[in-house]
Amino acid sequence: MSENFIDGEVARWTAPSKIKALTTFRSGGVSGDVFDSLNLATHVGDDPAAVIENRIRLGTQLSLPSEPIWLRQVHGSQVVKAEPKSRNSMADGSYTIDRGVVCAILTADCIPLFLTDRIGSIVCLLHVGWRGLLAGVIEKGLAAVKVEPKEVLAWIGPGIGRDAFLVGDDVREQLTKQRAIHHHSFERFNDRWLADLGQMVEQRLGLAGVKEMERSKHCTSTNPSAWFSHRRDGSCGRMASLIWIS
Repeated sequence: MSENFIDGEVARWTAPSKIKALTTFRSGGVSGDVFDSLNLATHVGDDPAAVIENRIRLGTQLSLPSEPIWLRQVHGSQVVKAEPKSRNSMADGSYTIDRGVVCAILTADCIPLFLTDRIGSIVCLLHVGWRGLLAGVIEKGLAAVKVEPKEVLAWIGPGIGRDAFLVGDDVREQLTKQRAIHHHSFERFNDRWLADLGQMVEQRLGLAGVKEMERSKHCTSTNPSAWFSHRRDGSCGRMASLIWIS
């Protein structure tokens, strides 16, 4: 992977070949300092000209069929239809049934959750941190897809792993109070808790009736050469996750 070529983790699932889904690595762009080098977010303090260039490179090198529908993410549960008028909407997910429309989210530890169905008739992409999990963004995304859960395919993309995600009693109590099954996703570590966010995403999908799901093995926090991580670095760039029907 060269410094001037954009690469990423492609979803490893059983979706039809017309479904394109990936999460970018942090390399291949022009940003400097803590945003080195493929920062794709406009809200983190990076040079706007560098972000524009990075987004141009993203579109060109990945042969994107259209400009991604970027959102203003707020760790909530709003899921919108991906279309030009939705660009920069305050939302944490989008969906489309139209070919060539690119759903996009930005992450640096939160989990990108990709959804489609067995025939590839619809795609959906969700930004899932613990706050979004609590807000019900997964349930909202599944409702937007309007597909029988048994027909849904899910790819749980790269995010912070359990061994790097420490939370306090308040986070654990909120999540386990809402879904008792989440008790299995916490392990005591001194006076805090190690939280398995990816497993909680799996649990939510399972409770909703989704049977077929795959999960990235990569932790964004423990591999600084490949991924941005807000938990690890504080000020940093953001990776992009993208899905579209080709």
